[in-house]
Amino acid sequence: MARAIWKGAISFGLVHIPVALVSALDRQGVDFDWLDKRSMDPVGYKRINKVTGKDVDKDNIVKGVQYEKGRYVVLSEEEIRTAHPKSTQTIDILAFVDSSEIDLPYIDTPYFLAPDKRGGKVYALLRETLVESGKVAVANVVLHTRQHLAAVMPQGDALMLLTLRWGNEVRGIEALELKDIPDKGDLNKRELEMAKRLVADMSEDWDPSLYHDTFQEKIMALVERKAQEGKIESVEGPEEDPRQSADVIDLTELLKRSLSGGKSARPARKSASKAEEKPEKKEPEGKGEKAKPSRASRKTASR
Repeated sequence: MARAIWKGAISFGLVHIPVALVSALDRQGVDFDWLDKRSMDPVGYKRINKVTGKDVDKDNIVKGVQYEKGRYVVLSEEEIRTAHPKSTQTIDILAFVDSSEIDLPYIDTPYFLAPDKRGGKVYALLRETLVESGKVAVANVVLHTRQHLAAVMPQGDALMLLTLRWGNEVRGIEALELKDIPDKGDLNKRELEMAKRLVADMSEDWDPSLYHDTFQEKIMALVERKAQEGKIESVEGPEEDPRQSADVIDLTELLKRSLSGGKSARPARKSASKAEEKPEKKEPEGKGEKAKPSRASRKTASR
């Protein structure tokens, strides 16, 4: 199994299901690193004063939020820490909603949820309950000190967690100027039928393996060719600290109490901006992500 990036428990009522969070994405884009051509050492990003052009020491950098154009409110590290949500290592289920009610613009990042320790039975129970009810669980979870809205949903034999965008992050269609767009009744029926026939002619079963990032394929073929020709350099980067994860107590024995009428404790719904008591301890991070090339369609895109 892929390495877990977070361990905790799904919690609703008195039921706790130990789970491990595993990324559902396998990033395949080409990652270009900066190297010093004279020594083949990695090149980082310098802190530079944008007005003077001079380097700025880390100790002289503070964080500010733009309040008005050209005017900032400076916040200390302590003030920022007090605003971080408290890490509970739990996926706190707030409610269950019909799966069809979560629109695509709200979906952010997918993760797999794997049963951890002795949580398999209750894990399967939640999965089948969601399948038969047609519901998904809406929850709060804290990952890397950041609070996320999330949806827990079944996917085959497994459970998935989809981080969701907050309501104020998603624009409505009101942001578009659609007043000059014809209604269905104003469309030419002959043109509509021709368009529907064209769609029918081009329709096929969804098979993601048919679509390739041609830019990545060409770059990696070039890299392989040059490596086979001996055009390869050795680069030594800084050592990284090992990632740490928290141990989670298996609490599945509470399932029986919950199902026999134990008091249900529904988590309070909290705003993403509400200050909490303590931040989660940050895990070491790898090198920052760079922009990835977009996926190409079946037709080779011009680069």
